[in-house]
Amino acid sequence: MKRRDLLAGSLASPLAAWTPAADAGPRPVDAGRQNDEKVLRYAFVAAETSFDPAVISDLYSRIVTAHVFEALYRYDYLARPSKVVPHAAAAMPETADDFRTWTIRVRPGIYFADDPAFDGKPRELVAADYVYAWKRFFDPALKSPNHIGFKEEGVLGLDALHDEALKTKRFDYDREVEGLRALDRYTLQFRLASPRPRFLYTLADSSLIGAVAREVVQRYGDRVGEHPVGTGAFRLVEWRRSSRLVLARNPTYRDVRYDGEPTDDDAHGQSILQRFRGKRLPLIDRVEISIVEESQPRWLSFLNGQFDLVSVPLEFANQAAPGGKLAPWLAKRGVTMERYAAADRTLFYFNMQDPVVGGMAPERVALRRAISLATDVQREIEVIRRGQAIVAQSVVCPGSWGYDPSYRSENGVYDVARAKALLDLYGWIDRDGDGWREQPDGKPFAIEYATTPDALSRQFDELWKKNLDSVGIRLTIKAAQWPEQLKAARAGQLMVWQLGYSAASPDVQDGLQLLYGLAAGGQNLSRFSDARYDDIYRRMQRLPDGPERLALLRESQKIATAYMPQKISVHRIATYLMQPRLLGYRPPLYGNQFWQYVDIDDGPGPSA
Repeated sequence: MKRRDLLAGSLASPLAAWTPAADAGPRPVDAGRQNDEKVLRYAFVAAETSFDPAVISDLYSRIVTAHVFEALYRYDYLARPSKVVPHAAAAMPETADDFRTWTIRVRPGIYFADDPAFDGKPRELVAADYVYAWKRFFDPALKSPNHIGFKEEGVLGLDALHDEALKTKRFDYDREVEGLRALDRYTLQFRLASPRPRFLYTLADSSLIGAVAREVVQRYGDRVGEHPVGTGAFRLVEWRRSSRLVLARNPTYRDVRYDGEPTDDDAHGQSILQRFRGKRLPLIDRVEISIVEESQPRWLSFLNGQFDLVSVPLEFANQAAPGGKLAPWLAKRGVTMERYAAADRTLFYFNMQDPVVGGMAPERVALRRAISLATDVQREIEVIRRGQAIVAQSVVCPGSWGYDPSYRSENGVYDVARAKALLDLYGWIDRDGDGWREQPDGKPFAIEYATTPDALSRQFDELWKKNLDSVGIRLTIKAAQWPEQLKAARAGQLMVWQLGYSAASPDVQDGLQLLYGLAAGGQNLSRFSDARYDDIYRRMQRLPDGPERLALLRESQKIATAYMPQKISVHRIATYLMQPRLLGYRPPLYGNQFWQYVDIDDGPGPSA
């Protein structure tokens, strides 16, 4: 999954002084805006949750934090395949002891955005800010959903610090630990318990481990998620929760120039580089984001010129890109398109602690596998997704290490007859003749499916009902807004929920964490726990890419398919449309950063 959150009002003003506007919908450029301001306007399809990197896990909040905070490294915006390059670091890291020791030099002369927390003084970024930001994931009081992911990196001493805080109810941020130290003002060193050949990918995630200033956290306390203050190219200046976000160019942002490394045969990347190389970043002044959950108003707003960028809603995919090609009527308007297989996966998970669908008893495993077999994913692709996806065989997504398009598993099979036979064999039968199956002990049951109250979700709800009707299982719907469902999911209060996860890096490990036992309630919403799977997860962390690691990956895929704690449905095909005024956009494969690399040109364009 990916993460972002934002702040409202001027960063120089207290939250109480922020005054929301009367309406929350998308709109043309504000009348009071300077005519020469360059503004990117687009929409999120779901609401943000918070802008504290330590406590977020959703994609939309993380898009924001990736532009406010800065990690030591980043993904080259133009490079395909992906490439990690220095960001706040002065150079690539020095590694030693079989990737157990990582030493990094922070670039001097980087400053945080101005904020009252700094008492009017410039605040330079130093190595200790990364030490503090990393420690926050281990503070039990924050209940970080990403704690286990960071725990598995094996930074020496942090587990002991966490365990001590559980006993004392106080996390000692001042206590030095062996594996995470600022050697001097600008030098940071990590010492890890085991080899971590791909630790660089973790260091490149600005949305989570961008530098955080301790003074900001101390000033705002529990409300620090409303006051993101980083060293990035943008700062939050307006926030109407679940409605509208505005970010503006950070006036204290250092002199960074456009550059990139597209391959020689990448004509599109080379043309973008030629146009913008050497220009100071960010190229635009503001970003205005509306939260528009319904597809139709989001699509119409783009067609009316109110949004510069849109991920084409599924309902309108055939209008926008029939046969995968940009529609001529849009091309005539100067609209351009980017279309590719996304590094993501959609899934529905079963709560393994639920008394009906959970557990490892044979009849519960049989129920989950039967529901998986009864799920008509191809119909979902053809009818709801309008062809904008491919059937998934496992959690390993396109672009991730270990992905094999020829790999096949029961996860990708649709077979209603087998599903019925499996249910019959394990005692899930209709005993009273009402058309619905009962549990093996004779008790009635229904699958409670969590969803969100929007038009597209209702289509998925109807298909879910049809799938379960086909095998005689009763379905009930539990609707709520997305942030509410996420909160309930983390608390283990949902039986079944469908959602999507975007890959955070080119590695497969973050996908495997979705079933890692220690990540239960965090990334592992299903709360699945299996000793062999967990052992594979840990061993893969230590191994370099190669045949031994690949063999373990294949075994983990088989375990997930056998117990079916989650059904991986599809890998989505992403289709983005851009107005002619939006220049230089290239969907980021990883890292979620693109605002600083795009430009806005309001000059005359093609006629409609």
